[in-house]
Amino acid sequence: MLHKQIQQNKWKTVLLVGLFVVFLLLVGSIVTYTQTGDWLSGLIIAGVIGLIYSIIMIASSTKIVMSMNGAIEVTEPQQYAFLWHTIENLSMVARIPRPKIYLIDDPSPNAFATGISPENAAVAVTTGLLEILNREEIEGVIAHEIAHIKNYDIRLTTIVLALVSVVALLSSIGSRFMFFSSGNNRNDQKQNPILLIVSLLLLILSPIIATYIQLAISRNREYLADASGAELCRNPLALASALRKIAGIDLPVRSANPSSAMLYFSDPFKKKIQTLFSTHPPVEERISRLEQM
Repeated sequence: MLHKQIQQNKWKTVLLVGLFVVFLLLVGSIVTYTQTGDWLSGLIIAGVIGLIYSIIMIASSTKIVMSMNGAIEVTEPQQYAFLWHTIENLSMVARIPRPKIYLIDDPSPNAFATGISPENAAVAVTTGLLEILNREEIEGVIAHEIAHIKNYDIRLTTIVLALVSVVALLSSIGSRFMFFSSGNNRNDQKQNPILLIVSLLLLILSPIIATYIQLAISRNREYLADASGAELCRNPLALASALRKIAGIDLPVRSANPSSAMLYFSDPFKKKIQTLFSTHPPVEERISRLEQM
């Protein structure tokens, strides 16, 4: 059951990312098609912009994310010995370098990992996590975050976020062309009227569609990190217990930055209603999957 979940989630992620790339190229094609009837140039432009923006996003420093969420680095093992050794031991099990350790002074129990590769990764936990959860539950949460690092989830999330930004940019450019350019400036004879209408509709809806795909990928990677984390700590029930306990505390993380919300172990804003645009999958479903392992 465990390995089956891991493989299924990996394939789902590959399919979703592939869909996202195709969607980005489609939006780029639509921008030029609605103006000149040419698909190819927009496709190439979208691909180049997406690649450049992804590289810029990947180059962003881990320290920026930590600073945005009010995290302070723990530099000595004796400061938080249990946390330090737990992260160190699980990193050894995962066969990755020990990530840097950060602490967020907040009573709400939560955690997140960041870093585009295991070599420059970091794990942040709130003081509430250390105070409220027992040792096995903390170990389960840390294993989940180590799994994110091992699976290169943060790099994937960063690239997907970049692609969402590019889709929004292309949509904005296309919409401006649509409303402000003169009909005489477009080579309308190259455009099929039905295709043009569909293209314009997709252009308007593209930011919403891109955001939905982004969050679908994020939710799928949470399932994968749960399964991989359970494999690392060999205690899926402790991870399930941590999820249940954290979800039962109606206390948002005060310093959580909205742009980093999807990185957290559990929704840091404690939204009551689960929607298609939620950053995390339903807690009940995550717990159910863990209890079946």
